[in-house]
Amino acid sequence: MKTDLKPQLAGYLLAMADDEIILAHRNSEWTGHAPILEEDIAFTNLAVDEMGHAGLWYRLHAELVDEDPETYPDRLVFFREAPFFRNVQMVELPRGDWAFSMLRQYLFDVAESVWLPGLADSSYQPLAEAASKIAREEMYHLRHTQAWIRRLGRGTPESHRRLSQALDEIWPYALQLFVTQPTDKDLAAEGLVPLRSAGREAWLAKVEADFKASDLALPEGGEPPTTDRRAHSEHLVGLLTEMQSVARAYPGVSW
Repeated sequence: MKTDLKPQLAGYLLAMADDEIILAHRNSEWTGHAPILEEDIAFTNLAVDEMGHAGLWYRLHAELVDEDPETYPDRLVFFREAPFFRNVQMVELPRGDWAFSMLRQYLFDVAESVWLPGLADSSYQPLAEAASKIAREEMYHLRHTQAWIRRLGRGTPESHRRLSQALDEIWPYALQLFVTQPTDKDLAAEGLVPLRSAGREAWLAKVEADFKASDLALPEGGEPPTTDRRAHSEHLVGLLTEMQSVARAYPGVSW
């Protein structure tokens, strides 16, 4: 890998890690509150998986910026302010009802099913290995969320109404997942990562097939609220205040 591409790849990995850790925190808010006990356990485990995936990306990021991969991820997660996070706005939105959270996770899972095979072919071997590991786990996430989307979509009039309402709200935010950032083209040209925008049509095709099986219509058009991963909603500050509270109250403590 060209030395001058290391900061760009580090930025790409940071964005993926931030997506995962913020989504993991939102999903963890369902612990003890899911609609059935079995799902309380399952969705909590899914949140833990996403946190683990974030850890993999953060450690790769740390190595590229010559930081300690064991300690730097904690500093990134617990001591950065909101403007320095690079996640999409979709993952920082409040958890909403069960339909909203499950739909958000489903749309993210499908996106990863499109991206991860390309990342597993990366010319940067540590990235390829991490993507291959994550892809195996994400396969089960997608099966789980697919089943819930169909269950809610074809369940009762109320569950269908809630899922449709969640779709109307979340769809523009989901489209931000496929916005190519300014440095992505240089990375793609070297075979390091796939372009985010290149996966949009495959994502739409998979989502449309599942929506048809769930009696949902694929929304037409739409634009993301922002194309800049440095721009965040007002919800991120509150989320970080809660997520970072213990680490900031006891800095330097080992657990």
